[in-house]
Amino acid sequence: MCRLFRFHCCISIECQQSPTLFRAVLLLLAFGLSQTVLASGNASYVSTKKEALAFPLCVSGIPSTICLNSKDYPGVVRVAKQLQDDIYRVTGSHPGLSMDTIPRSHAVVLIGTLGKDPVIDRLVEKKKLDVNGIAGRWETFLIQVVDNPFPNVARALVIVGSDKRGTIYGMYDLSEQIGVSPWNWWADVHVKKQSALYVLPGRYTRGEPKIKYRGIFINDEQPALWGWASEKFGGFNHKFYAHVFELILRLKGNYLWPAMWGRAFYDDDSLTAPLADEYGIVIATSHHEPMMRAHDEWRRYGKGGKWNYEKNDSSLREFWREGIKRMGSYESVVTLAMRGDGDEPMTQEANVALLERIVMDQRKILADVTG
Repeated sequence: MCRLFRFHCCISIECQQSPTLFRAVLLLLAFGLSQTVLASGNASYVSTKKEALAFPLCVSGIPSTICLNSKDYPGVVRVAKQLQDDIYRVTGSHPGLSMDTIPRSHAVVLIGTLGKDPVIDRLVEKKKLDVNGIAGRWETFLIQVVDNPFPNVARALVIVGSDKRGTIYGMYDLSEQIGVSPWNWWADVHVKKQSALYVLPGRYTRGEPKIKYRGIFINDEQPALWGWASEKFGGFNHKFYAHVFELILRLKGNYLWPAMWGRAFYDDDSLTAPLADEYGIVIATSHHEPMMRAHDEWRRYGKGGKWNYEKNDSSLREFWREGIKRMGSYESVVTLAMRGDGDEPMTQEANVALLERIVMDQRKILADVTG
């Protein structure tokens, strides 16, 4: 897993939404996400009419079976089931999901990650699938119709990713192409029903993202979003964040600063961080929460000590060390340095020399814990 340590620079944008939307202030770190275009241009690769050599995703109420390997990333398996549901939303027909077995069929949807799915790797070895444009790339996918991929299959729509998020993006890209908006759940975006869906022949990819980390900051969430989340989910727990993670990925994002007002992402619900890792969401913390510790955790576990490095450096170092230990192998971006309590200056006398010492000590903790 990738662990990255860096300072953050952010721009805040306030959003007023309807009751069914996020009613928080979101910090968009780099969401020029939906502006990327397909390698083949802006044209859709899904049609509702039969065309020459088009792949029958769903015709006459019969959807093509989705096939994948159970040893692929759990997040890939999870999103494949969401693709099933998306096809059902559009067509009214629920495709089958075949794990580890390719059924004898005229057409199947084959989903997998390079190096994780032996069926995909076999297609590459037999030169039935050219992955030169995605292999070794960051978060890249390819969607392509392959003829006669196996003796018992006439055609396969292959969705292959260079890594976990690449495969997930490929599936969500197809969902959006068939008419399921990334905002389908959050904004109650209507799904237009279709009697048939075809994927046009060709190679479809969006290439590597231009910006490596792209995501949101759930900011100023008290009381609007908190009240709604408490009523619907019981708080900012894994049930709530599952919808946040899905939205980020459907928008081709990968990154989150969680809610922080009286909240602690890791501490409030032990299931939330593993779910983020399953989805492939990179977790970071705000400018006021160094070393993967929510500021409210200091209130909970700081034993009444001062949030002041000049007067309480030993306790703060131990507090931060526990945050890095808890991070483990999860993909994370670690915030360094330190703000004063309440996001204010630590003291009127705080200076560059103190900040340099804080960062140096934090870097030592990172080196000691992560090796």
